[in-house]
Amino acid sequence: MSARAMSPVLVGRAAELGLLEDALASAPGAVLVGGEAGLGKTRLIREFAASVARGGRARVLIGGCLELGSDGLPFAPFTTVLRGLVRDIGIDGVAALVPRGDTGSLARLLPEFGEPESDAASGEERARLFEVVLTLLERLAEREPVVLVIEDAHWADRSTRDLLAFLVRNLSVAPVLVVVTYRSDELHRAHPLRPLLGGLERVDRVNRLEITRLARSDVAALVTEVLGHAPPPGLVERIDARSEGNPLFIEALLDDDGTLACELPESLRDLLLAGVQRLPEETQDVLRDASGGGTRIEHALLAAVSGLDDSALTRVLRPAVAANVLVVDGDGYAFRHALIREAVHDDLLPGEYTRLHTRYAEALENDPGLVPSGRLWVELSHHWKAANDATWALVASWRAAADARKALAYAECLTMLSRVLHLWDRVPDAAERIGADHIKVMEDAAAAADLAGEYDRGLKFATAALKEVEAAGEDAMDTERWAALLELRGHMRYEMARPGFVDDLRAAVKALPADPPTVLRARVLSTFATYVRFSTDIPEAQAAAAESLEIARKLADPVAETQALITLFCADIDYSDYSATTEATLNEIERIATVGGNHRALLRYYVIKSHFLEGAGRHEEAAAVAAKGKELALEYGVARTQGTFLCINQAEPLVSLGRWDEAIAVMNHAMEQEPAVTIRTSLLVLSGAVALARGDLDTARERLAGSREIMRLKMKWLKTQDYFSSLWLEARLALAEGRPQDVLPAVERVIEVAGLPDDARYALPVLIAGATACAEIGATAAPMLRRIEERAAGLTISGPLQRANKLLFDAEAARARGVLDQAAWDAAAAAWESLGNRYARAQALVHAAEAALADGDHDAAAGRLRIAADAAADLGAEPLAERVAELLRRTRAPRRGGAEPSAPLGLTPREYEVLRLVAEGRSNRDIAEALFISVKTASVHVSNILGKLDVANRGEAAATAHRLMLFAGSAGRSASRSGAGGHGSVAGTPLPDPRHRTVGPHGN
Repeated sequence: MSARAMSPVLVGRAAELGLLEDALASAPGAVLVGGEAGLGKTRLIREFAASVARGGRARVLIGGCLELGSDGLPFAPFTTVLRGLVRDIGIDGVAALVPRGDTGSLARLLPEFGEPESDAASGEERARLFEVVLTLLERLAEREPVVLVIEDAHWADRSTRDLLAFLVRNLSVAPVLVVVTYRSDELHRAHPLRPLLGGLERVDRVNRLEITRLARSDVAALVTEVLGHAPPPGLVERIDARSEGNPLFIEALLDDDGTLACELPESLRDLLLAGVQRLPEETQDVLRDASGGGTRIEHALLAAVSGLDDSALTRVLRPAVAANVLVVDGDGYAFRHALIREAVHDDLLPGEYTRLHTRYAEALENDPGLVPSGRLWVELSHHWKAANDATWALVASWRAAADARKALAYAECLTMLSRVLHLWDRVPDAAERIGADHIKVMEDAAAAADLAGEYDRGLKFATAALKEVEAAGEDAMDTERWAALLELRGHMRYEMARPGFVDDLRAAVKALPADPPTVLRARVLSTFATYVRFSTDIPEAQAAAAESLEIARKLADPVAETQALITLFCADIDYSDYSATTEATLNEIERIATVGGNHRALLRYYVIKSHFLEGAGRHEEAAAVAAKGKELALEYGVARTQGTFLCINQAEPLVSLGRWDEAIAVMNHAMEQEPAVTIRTSLLVLSGAVALARGDLDTARERLAGSREIMRLKMKWLKTQDYFSSLWLEARLALAEGRPQDVLPAVERVIEVAGLPDDARYALPVLIAGATACAEIGATAAPMLRRIEERAAGLTISGPLQRANKLLFDAEAARARGVLDQAAWDAAAAAWESLGNRYARAQALVHAAEAALADGDHDAAAGRLRIAADAAADLGAEPLAERVAELLRRTRAPRRGGAEPSAPLGLTPREYEVLRLVAEGRSNRDIAEALFISVKTASVHVSNILGKLDVANRGEAAATAHRLMLFAGSAGRSASRSGAGGHGSVAGTPLPDPRHRTVGPHGN
């Protein structure tokens, strides 16, 4: 292979370059560039980057994933990008771009930034790191557009994939273009990059670009460019047939004298090795050495491994560089294509393979500075393992796990700890070598699995560690260690909705002595109280939280004290009044959390305070507190992670206040972060509620399906806020679709599960939907109605929001029993008005208007309907607006556009209404349903009409009405349109029931 066996220009990729240029022009966004190996993805990106840099149109940052990534080297491409940025603008320049100039989080990626600001390994610290990287890119882009290229993502470690997904999903305004390349032929069905690509494709402004093989005309152009002249006859056809349009193979097959470099290789490996095998033997030897170091290797490391000095190494490698097998890359070398390195490395004999990796490991042991900081121990783990040296592979893996934990790369930490455990039995003195026993390694592995979200693996490690602790016997067992493992396993069981998590926590509490008090006991008690309150044993939760608080105060531990106070407050919330006592408790939680400097605890305070205020019906205050919490999350660098949870508590009061567009924007932003299931359920139900109110049943169905899928993964008693709210949406959608019978199974589950925390707040809306369904169904639903009323009677009503819902329930239950109680509906409407909930008030007013119409009071009905019409129009609540318009057409009260005529022909106002429906061809049952009267009463009215009109039957009465054109303005209208909207709420907000029919007091 000669120096000319590479095209000086990019051929056949004009369309792809154009797409990248368009993406940059419309940044922020991302382009996912896939294709088989050898198709020129790297060449395409280099050409694009060079074009952008030459024109000064953007700053280009490039980082590549390493094959070593699967061995636990975390954030490799981002470390490379940061190192290049520091080289360009300096550490101070980077510090000027991050919040408060604090580069402590970046120190986890690049030691040049000093020590991390905290040694803690937690989800919060990882979230802050991700936020800082995003902020750095956004602020850099304020100066000039930024192109961030992550190459070879098929080798990306889990942490790199997580950070990459976070960045792509959260780019909002700043002109940042993220370009990701990957080998599509590497993505087998179980490849971890597959779900990431699928998820990112659904994000706005993300494009997928698949690089294809070259067409025959492009093959001819490429051959011409490589040769520098027109190819001899027949050569293009032979090259095209054998290369199948793959540019790498074309250049490997072609020699610069116009002939094929190798006639017919037996395999792809033979084709790639052919160019290497034509190099001098000493050059081939060094290439074999270089293949053990990955796609890129530093000059100094290769010199140490090969045993050559600088000048000798330079001389030996020059032919490989000239032949385009190697390319110079900064202070080192890279194989022109990873496939070439793989072919060379795979060609090593077993003995050569072992000796090569031993030399790498020894070189790094002798001079750790041969690799960038942060890579030493994972590189040693890789090489000692490849060299079959179990002892040093175990030691290096243990150290690599510590580095990964420090970098908040929990999945990679777990990979290294798993390797330690795998090698343990092969190293007799393993515990002495690493200074930790087997149980400690399993404890660390369980904790890493927990932080990585790999709970299934974590449960196995925790259970195995517990068995080893227990094997020591009851007298010799380390009780604190056993209790800590039980707490960890209980937490993971809870996260996976597995049974036994309360039992684990209860056993841990029992195992830890109350005297002397310890932080561990306080922590376990607080966790136990948090989880047990999701069952019906609220007093036990309160007792555990109180003891946790007592211990925390004795030990002067502000973090434990804050958590205990919050847990105690949440164990049984009383919404009855926002009293001085309640305010004092919340203020005390805020003060202690602030003094303790624990951001997580302080943000949790904003969550519970906004939750309380919304439950108390103080919607404006709740929205403001949640918004303030989000601002604080932004200041702490966790706005797009922990701040996402506060989006629920901001959206919920916005829905209550009728500020639906604002609420949808908040929820859409939260959903873009792919939040945990504990957050997603509430977001789905809330957004489904708004869709239902606006008549968008397709979206409501989609949200319900998502909520059901999540709830299948969780226990029904996990959280009333999730479980009962999902049942509420299920019930309301069934009513909207005219399926009242399908409401009852959802209500049944709420009837069966009583006594949970926040029971009244979330059970009442479902019970209201049940009463509505009973009204629809009629007399056959009477037994179910009694059970619903009994369940409602057993609720402890707390606060104005629940009182408003109870008034609503009473009015709806009366309707189900055949009583249209205008006063009851008016009372409910007044209650909702006092809370500022326009939609709930409008729904109640519509029912009050129906009751007024049933009594013949058209003026009262019209007044209420006009208020409801204004609210429905402002909110865009089309089903409610249609129902209001229909009812207004039935009234004879003066309208904004004039007055309707009084009843003619000696008919009473009610008889006139009945005649209109007779003229429409309605039966007595239809008339009864439309006017909320009994069938018998309708029959009496019809008889009176026949007598007053002096006609023999209904047909003649209808003919008389048509002849006199009594109802010309309403001919053809249906008097039985969708109902006024059902009731119930998500977190206290009544939402719509655009039913297809309205039933009379006793159903059909």
